[in-house]
Amino acid sequence: MRHESAKYLFDVQEAAARVIEFTEGCDFPRHAADALLRSAVERQPEIIGQALARRDPALAGRINEHARIIAFRNILIHGYAEVDSRIVWDVVTTKLSNLRREVEGQLREAG
Repeated sequence: MRHESAKYLFDVQEAAARVIEFTEGCDFPRHAADALLRSAVERQPEIIGQALARRDPALAGRINEHARIIAFRNILIHGYAEVDSRIVWDVVTTKLSNLRREVEGQLREAG
């Protein structure tokens, strides 16, 4: 794996860890009511999607659902006025742990 690819994976790992930190002990009603928390949580999938959107086919091909992750990033950035907090909450609470496991495995393989 190229050094640059490993850097992007590290960025994904860090952003995912931040979401987990931000949402620890939190439920959806609290998330929905707290603009600062919503902003912090939404920013991290933007970073994840951007890291995976780098024109590195070797990197993207290693991550399941990379195209959906990038599309989600695009919605957060370009469709910001219509972002549904319930969808964001669902993504970060149901999909993020799988992504973290994938990325951690890739980084272990890279050394």
